[in-house]
Amino acid sequence: MATTTPLRIDFVSDVACPWCAVGLASLQQALARLDGEVRAEIHLQPFELNPQMAAAGEDAGEHIMRKYGIDEARMTTNRAAIRERAAALGFAYNVGPGSRVWNTFDAHRLLHWAALQDNARALALKQALLRAYFSDGENVSDRDVLVRIAADTGLDAGEARRVLDSGEYADEVRAQERRFQQAGIHSVPATIVNGMHLIPGGQPSEVFERALREIAHKAANDDSVRG
Repeated sequence: MATTTPLRIDFVSDVACPWCAVGLASLQQALARLDGEVRAEIHLQPFELNPQMAAAGEDAGEHIMRKYGIDEARMTTNRAAIRERAAALGFAYNVGPGSRVWNTFDAHRLLHWAALQDNARALALKQALLRAYFSDGENVSDRDVLVRIAADTGLDAGEARRVLDSGEYADEVRAQERRFQQAGIHSVPATIVNGMHLIPGGQPSEVFERALREIAHKAANDDSVRG
């Protein structure tokens, strides 16, 4: 009888990263196609694109043009490319004039807390945060917004509020950020399989599918040799 190959996937990303939203959706699409071949567990890992972002946030267009040294025409072209990729994956990328960039540290603390309960719940929370940020233009540094999103994904609102207001898991999130930075992760998304295989960027689902199938095949062969 055929058996599925277990894979650990560390998905390093930020809530404020559009290619992370695209990459996560592509990864999940690939895993759906590989159902029956691989048994993957996704572990969300924190990365902040703008760790010094003030609580008031910043205009997204001004931020992007300054940070990457591009003009408005190039930014508009880039946004159109992201919007097209996202739409093909069923994700609405509605960033445009008036959009803002927000600090995401509290969101990462909330995700850490959710993952301690259940990876599937953390994944649902991550998806909801990405939709809030990129589809609905919500301020994901606002604790009221975070608590509501947590409750909407089935997490305990009172406990979510306590975690956010207490500052809990700040040290753990920073430690995880340092761990992956020291491992050489300086841009996201970064998908790390079984702690050793890196799939960089928001790849198309076909690329994820091919890479994961190859990694799973090698892992299964290695296990059979050891066995």
